Amino acid sequence: MYIHIPWCVRKCPYCDFNSHEAREEIPEAAYIDALLADLETELPGVWGRSVSSIFIGGGTPSLLSPEALDRLLSGVRARLPLLPGLEVTMEANPGTFEAVKFGEFHAAGVNRLSIGVQSFNDQHLQALGRIHSRSAALRAADFAREAGFDSFNLDLMHGLPGQTLSQAMADLDTALALEPNHISWYQLTLEPNTWFYRHPPVLPVDDDLWAIQESGHVKLANAGFTQYEVSAFARHPDARSVHNQNYWQFGDYLGIGAGAHGKITDVAGARILRTGKRRSPKAYLDPSLTFESSRQEVAAEDLPLEFMLNGLRLIEGVPTRSFQERTGLGWQQIAEAWRAAVADGLMLDDPERLQATGQGQLFLNDLVARFMPEALAAANRNRIRIREV
Repeated sequence: MYIHIPWCVRKCPYCDFNSHEAREEIPEAAYIDALLADLETELPGVWGRSVSSIFIGGGTPSLLSPEALDRLLSGVRARLPLLPGLEVTMEANPGTFEAVKFGEFHAAGVNRLSIGVQSFNDQHLQALGRIHSRSAALRAADFAREAGFDSFNLDLMHGLPGQTLSQAMADLDTALALEPNHISWYQLTLEPNTWFYRHPPVLPVDDDLWAIQESGHVKLANAGFTQYEVSAFARHPDARSVHNQNYWQFGDYLGIGAGAHGKITDVAGARILRTGKRRSPKAYLDPSLTFESSRQEVAAEDLPLEFMLNGLRLIEGVPTRSFQERTGLGWQQIAEAWRAAVADGLMLDDPERLQATGQGQLFLNDLVARFMPEALAAANRNRIRIREV
């Protein structure tokens, strides 16, 4: 289950998520009421199923009071069966950390934090529009441990405006010294509909970006972190994000909250549905409107691309059998495209596993594009021509 909290203290210039500056007091009680009512509208589609993970994202969910969070999670437990020991992650901004408050979050049921540090360099934090400082970021990890969180992720960006290789490595060194069991480390990209996209900052040149990425991967590996996804590194297998792995394995998830998305397989109807909720918090809270803004079936011809777009992000890939299990399609739908990718050295020659090679990971966008509807159609037409000849 994904639960979206749309408010933040200040909108970051690189952020393209559905977040809104909280210029006045957040309507906590009304929003929790709406979230639980939203969940109830989703229940008929998931009867008999259990929740394996909960991710509370934003925005800045750590702006919520512990009382509001406790009511939210209690309401979820009352409406759906939760698997024992399930992962409950909350995103947190270091600028909102309070030791007592986070201890109460832990007592309410949150057992994993994802701390949005982005950088430990004050100059870069200012350029990114973050509300916290280096010292606040360092305190955040200490507060997380004091609050009882044995599992926490540090979110770090690289390729920042004016960032050098030594500065990027210094960020990683600082993060490693804080001993998280998970690090998300990814390159800053200029997304449409952001301030940075309209007013692009000067970013490091490609050669420098490549040097940063290569050096960072070596440093993380030497520190005992294994890369299991494009931007995810875990100290041991149990530290891998259960929630995110479900996305990458093309699993189902409920999405509640302003702007949240969901994906549910309707087994009886043999179809996969994608849902979207109203993005505006005001509209989401309007009792005269439905929570849902969109609901559509994923077309069969789009399923191979959607599956591979997620599964190939995992360094270990996904079992081939899961393609049929998760899409309802036969292997022949992608067989020719897979063979061509293997021949070009982009995927492993293992019929039991769909996995990109190291070269394939470097050109992941090009590899995934081979599974677009038009590309698959061309591959299958070529197969037919070969057989006719």
